[in-house]
Amino acid sequence: MTALSDREWRLLPERARDGPTTMALDEVAARTAVEEGVRTVRVYSWEPSTLSLGYRQDPDTVDWEYCEREGIGVTRRQTGGGGIYHDRRADISYSVVAPADELPGDLMESYDLLCEPILDAFERMGVPASFADEELPAVHQPCCYLRAIHPAHDILAGGKKISGNAQYRQRDAVIQHGSLSFDLAPENHLGVFADPETTTEAFRERVTSIREHVDISREEAVRALEGALADWCDADEGDWSEDELERARDLADQKYATDDWTRRRAAPDAVE
Repeated sequence: MTALSDREWRLLPERARDGPTTMALDEVAARTAVEEGVRTVRVYSWEPSTLSLGYRQDPDTVDWEYCEREGIGVTRRQTGGGGIYHDRRADISYSVVAPADELPGDLMESYDLLCEPILDAFERMGVPASFADEELPAVHQPCCYLRAIHPAHDILAGGKKISGNAQYRQRDAVIQHGSLSFDLAPENHLGVFADPETTTEAFRERVTSIREHVDISREEAVRALEGALADWCDADEGDWSEDELERARDLADQKYATDDWTRRRAAPDAVE
C-alpha cells in the first residue's frame, strides 16, 4: 500500500493484557494517531480470558455467574455486534488505527483496505480464507461468531466463519479491530451467555479455526499476522510510550472496567 507505507506506522507485537486495558489502548492509539501522527498496527491477546460485549449488547444476555466462576472478565467494545469470548490460546486479536482522513470514507471500501493484511496473513498460514460470498442467517444473536454472516467484514474458510472484524471512529481516527479463530472453544463461547439457545455442535457447524485447516503453532500464526500487518503499511516494530500506558490505565479504570460501561443497556448505534 503505497498511500499508507509513506507514513509513520508502528507494529506492536503480541502482548497479553486484561480486557479493559486492551480496549483502552485502542482509544489511546487513536489519540496518538491524530495528535502525534503515529499510526498503529498491533496483535494482542487477553489475560484473563474475557468476554467483550458489543457496544449496544444487552448485559442480560451474559451469564455473569459463569464468567465469575470461570475467571472470565467482561468488558464492552466500542464496536457493535455480539459478544466474543477471547482467551490466550483459541483467539488471536489485532487492531489497526490511523487518522480518518487518510482512509476511504466509504465503509465498505475501508473494510476492503484494512482487511487486506488479515487475508494476507491467512494466505501466509496456508488457510484458504476470503470474505463471505453472501449473507447467512444468525444462529444465536448475542454471540458474535453466530450472528448473521455479512460479506463486508466476515471472513470464512471452507464455508465457516474464521474471523470477524469491526470499525469505529474515535478522535478523528478509524479503529478496526478483529478476532481470528486459532482454535475452537465452543463451551466457553456459549457458556458466557445466559441462554445460548444453541449447542456446541451448531457452533462447530458455523465456526472454524486455523488449526482445522493447517498444522501450525499459535506462535507461527501470530508471526504470520504480525508480518502481514507490518508489510502492509511498512511498519517498524515499536512499543507503547509510558504516557500512553498511563493514559490507558486511567481510561480502563474510569471507563472500560466500570459497571456503568459494561452493564448498561442502551447505547447509540455503533458501526459493525
